[in-house]
Amino acid sequence: EQYTEFQKRIKDQGLEDYLTVELMDYRDLPKHNYQFDRVVSVGMLEHVGRDNYQLFLDCVEKVLKPGGLFLLHFISALKEHPWIKKYIFPGGTVPSLREILNHMAEDNFHTLDIENLRLHYNKTLLHWEKNFRENIEKEKTMFDESFLRMWELYLSACAATFHNGIIDLHQILMTKGINNDLPMTRW
Repeated sequence: EQYTEFQKRIKDQGLEDYLTVELMDYRDLPKHNYQFDRVVSVGMLEHVGRDNYQLFLDCVEKVLKPGGLFLLHFISALKEHPWIKKYIFPGGTVPSLREILNHMAEDNFHTLDIENLRLHYNKTLLHWEKNFRENIEKEKTMFDESFLRMWELYLSACAATFHNGIIDLHQILMTKGINNDLPMTRW
């Protein structure tokens, strides 16, 4: 659905000469011999699995030009929590920041900045919960009672866990190798 919507927006805005979108497995990216100045990954890392963190970063390293920028945005935690893993995110993993920083070193990624957006995500989840409650009658036609109760609990519990620092939302900005041509400050 995201792929189709992105294609539609590119066409609607007349950007066909500037943007393309491809739907592919991240492991296939190096096979295309692409080279990028920048790579952005949002919410992908949680889905590759702990055994594939290094592979994921290796794939980015292979397509990023020397000195290129890589922004990695992911949900993280100091440790995993069984309820979310069982009911909400089966098969997914929630990495720790230290795990990812450790893996980055293997590909000569140098950290420029790390930002924690957990309070922003807390606010987002509270808005989602409000929208969920305001549309409960429509949702009852789409899902059973058990799912609706679990989803409401999920939204509330996740908002609380982000608020209390049990779960974080990290962004790491890094370079492939050293890049001394970038501004010295964030702003």
